[in-house]
Amino acid sequence: MTVNLEGLSSKELAELISRANQRKKVLAKRKPANQVKAAVAKFLASVGWTFDELYGKSGGAKPAAPAAAGASKPARKSTKGRKLGKVEPKYRNPANPKETWAGRGKQPKWLAAETAKGRKLEDFLIG
Repeated sequence: MTVNLEGLSSKELAELISRANQRKKVLAKRKPANQVKAAVAKFLASVGWTFDELYGKSGGAKPAAPAAAGASKPARKSTKGRKLGKVEPKYRNPANPKETWAGRGKQPKWLAAETAKGRKLEDFLIG
């Protein structure tokens, strides 16, 4: 994070310095991360667990949140950052055969416009 100090007034600089000093005090009270990790590992070992069993090999993943009481579905895993395989197109624009859609994600504008006119999605199926 960078702060443009040139544009700050003396009052804004004083406030920034005050906030920075408060944050510095909070950080100074913390134990070093390696000490905390060792203490947590010791506790986990005392109850029969390891970091890998709880968080996976990376140690940085968070455990899945418990399902809400009465919920019948387990939580879905996020697909963020995961590449999905390429899918063959299912729909083609008859006015411009180069425009296709695989059926994933938001409908393209040409297809949304045609379905808004009353045409059915099945009219654009390929083969």
